[in-house]
Amino acid sequence: MASPPPDLTRLLATLDPEAPLAGRHLWLIDLVQWLRGDGANVSAAAARLRLLLDATLAHPEEGQRWRRWWQAFLATVDATPLLADHGFAPRSAFFSEFGHRLRRKLLPGTPETSDLGELFDLLRPTAYDAQWLRALDADTLARLHRLLLAAAPADAPADAPEPGSRLLMDALTYSVSQVSATGFASEIRIRMSDAAKQARPFHDLPAHFEALRAAVATHGAQSAPALVAAGVLREQLDACRHAAYTVYAHLDAHGVSVGIVFRLRQLRERIIRIKALLDCLSSDQPAQAMTELLAQLAQISEDRRSLRALITTSSHLTAAKVAERSAESGEHYITRDAAEYRAMLGAAAGGGAVLAFTTWAKFAIYALGLSAFWSGLAAGLNYAASFVLIMLMHWTVATKQPAMTASAMAAKLKDMGDAGAVESFVDEVANLLRSQIAAILGNLGLVVPVVLLICWALRLAGLPPMVDLAHTRKVLHEQHLLGPTALFAAFTGVLLFASSIIAGWVENWFVFHRLDSAIAHHPRCARLLGGTARAQRWSGFLRRHISGFSANISLGLMLGLVPAFTAFFGLGLEVRHVTLSTGQVAAAAATLGQAAWQLPDFWWALAGIAVIGPLNLAVSFYLAFRLALAAHSVTRVDRRRIHAALRRRLLQAPASFLLPPRHRAEAGAAGPQ
Repeated sequence: MASPPPDLTRLLATLDPEAPLAGRHLWLIDLVQWLRGDGANVSAAAARLRLLLDATLAHPEEGQRWRRWWQAFLATVDATPLLADHGFAPRSAFFSEFGHRLRRKLLPGTPETSDLGELFDLLRPTAYDAQWLRALDADTLARLHRLLLAAAPADAPADAPEPGSRLLMDALTYSVSQVSATGFASEIRIRMSDAAKQARPFHDLPAHFEALRAAVATHGAQSAPALVAAGVLREQLDACRHAAYTVYAHLDAHGVSVGIVFRLRQLRERIIRIKALLDCLSSDQPAQAMTELLAQLAQISEDRRSLRALITTSSHLTAAKVAERSAESGEHYITRDAAEYRAMLGAAAGGGAVLAFTTWAKFAIYALGLSAFWSGLAAGLNYAASFVLIMLMHWTVATKQPAMTASAMAAKLKDMGDAGAVESFVDEVANLLRSQIAAILGNLGLVVPVVLLICWALRLAGLPPMVDLAHTRKVLHEQHLLGPTALFAAFTGVLLFASSIIAGWVENWFVFHRLDSAIAHHPRCARLLGGTARAQRWSGFLRRHISGFSANISLGLMLGLVPAFTAFFGLGLEVRHVTLSTGQVAAAAATLGQAAWQLPDFWWALAGIAVIGPLNLAVSFYLAFRLALAAHSVTRVDRRRIHAALRRRLLQAPASFLLPPRHRAEAGAAGPQ
């Protein structure tokens, strides 16, 4: 046999079974790094493991030293945290797991540990490790099993169970108890279906596991009684999983909780882990089964280091529910015939009129000379009150629509296999563009004349103008196209999207905690609201409008307060809302009079407004649309089909994107026939 390479020779020479705990573990880390090599060649890693086996099995003294090292390793580490706990939150709670992952990113770990799970993390396993472990052939695994897994202490009794079986049973004991505890948790149990509660799968799970334990202890892990007991336990685990799945139906109907979804995902993953442990226990090729389990743990370890993966997997259902509720709210912002188009123009005109008075109030607040925070809070309350009034009057603000309508549009892509799915989506794009144009025309078409009318009324009354001459240049400069206007407009689009997320989350929270029922029926609520009948009316009102209140109040406060907070940190981010900016420019023009037409800044400000509107709409729509696509699991939509259908509609029926059909029945036929 050829001599081993120098780096392997050095590793074997430093193998010391009598080394301290930290020293043995540091040696193991070095060994794993040598096996990985450059981290790119799976075959090379497997070849290095075979080279290691050749170098040890060919020399009895090396093999004996290996076995003593392995026995010392097993005697000083607890494998249960790795086999049973690795990849799971310690208390089955989302925020505790988030904090745990964050601490692991910020704080270094120590090799002086008896927790095999912590030591496994120090090895920094990746998907590459899973690949080369799965690439090991049966002969290599058999030799590795002879060297390590089958090694028993010299003084062990002849009938003592194999160390691997004992470790697996310990891990199974803990895992099964965790599944039972989750199934018995009140927040899970009360949300199961009636059939699942009557079947009582979690009640019977411990008894089936004890039957397996007795069979293994009496007859051995590969005996016929043990295999039968393992099969029965698998069936019981499937029954537990199906019972837990019924909780999702309850969440879908009554609101989603990130914590409950997280616990359900943990339950599912624990059941999968138990089945993998059973494979290792019952398999006639334990080395292959254990290697597969290690490969799974390596992949899990890489995923577990990611905060983003935790948030994504745990909040998927919440995102879906938020998108679903936003889609329901966004439907009434989309016009599909001429009558709805005219109604949208009227609603947007009403919104523009209210925002003209909002502009007046904004300048009045600015004239008070308050500090940054109080000025921002007052402006935010002004915006929030205006938006809420517009909502209660059933009017609309153009920039609020995209974050809502995006979810309604994405819902059209849920079933791309349907024959008319693409054309239906194109119809919705046309409907949305028409609706946005109507909303912008209505908002801007009335905010300008109403602002000018207010300025004229102030002049007649002998009152100060809405904006004095000294600040008109500042107003025009803030909207200047060549300044940071585009950046601030895009940032405002992010705030518009954030308000829709807050609205969906608050509505989901309201429904999840059944606050509408509490308001309608709780005696204290009835007393405060003046009787049961009034309490029930308030309950229905809040149930219908909680999303709107949340969206409008949060948006108004963000528009007012976020610039104050960003200024405190030196970021200097401001907001540019197209309707409010238009009202401010109109007020400045009214103060300047005819001179405004000769000022380049006035025309640059108008050009800036032409950019603010599209950016407000595009950014908020894009972010909401991406969320809706993820929530509906539309990961790979056939974009070429959609793009081709849009191009075809633009070429053959361009007017369908601008002018509505006369009747709703023609909306689906807006395209060429």
